[in-house]
Amino acid sequence: MADSVGDSLDRALESAFTRRIPQSAQAQMKYLVKQLKGTKAAARMLGISQRTVERYVAGKLKRPRQELRARLEREVKKRWQPQIRAKARKKAATTDGLVLSTRARFGFEAAAGTTDDARIRDITQALPPQWADRLFTAREQGASERQLQQIAADGLAQMYFRANDSRAQGLGVEFSDVEQLDIEL
Repeated sequence: MADSVGDSLDRALESAFTRRIPQSAQAQMKYLVKQLKGTKAAARMLGISQRTVERYVAGKLKRPRQELRARLEREVKKRWQPQIRAKARKKAATTDGLVLSTRARFGFEAAAGTTDDARIRDITQALPPQWADRLFTAREQGASERQLQQIAADGLAQMYFRANDSRAQGLGVEFSDVEQLDIEL
C-alpha cells in the first residue's frame, strides 16, 4: 500500500517527540484512560469493551492482539506530547518549511507539442513554510487524502517544476500512483 500524505505528516510531527511513548499495553491503556477521562470513553474509541480496558489497566491482560495493539499505539501517538507537536508544526509553518520526498507518477497539463506524458519520478524537494502551513491546516480540518495530495502536488509544481515560479508559468502538475512518500520537518 502506498504511503499517505496524512500519515507522513503525523510521522513528521512524531519525529519531534522528546520522549518515547509508553511501551507496554498497560502503560498505553492507562495513558489513554487518563487522556479520555475514563475507561468507557477509551473502550468506545478503541472498539472494545469497558471491562477489557479495565483488565489492561489492572495488568490482568498484557498482550493485545495485533490489530488492537496497532490501534492503541496510533491513538497514544495522536495525543502524546501535544505541546511539542504544536511547537514543531508552528516552526514548520512559519520558518522552516518541510522536505517532501516521493516516488510517484507525475504528468503535466502543458502547451501543445511538449512532453506531458506521465511517468514515475523520484523527487526530494524542500517546500517553504506556506506549503507546510497549508498541509497541516488541511489535515486538521479533515481534508481527504486526495485533497492533501493535491496540495503537495501544487507545492511540488511551484517549487520543483516551475522553480518557484521563475519558469514554466502555467504548468499544471498531476500527482498520482504514489509509491512512496515521506515528509520531514
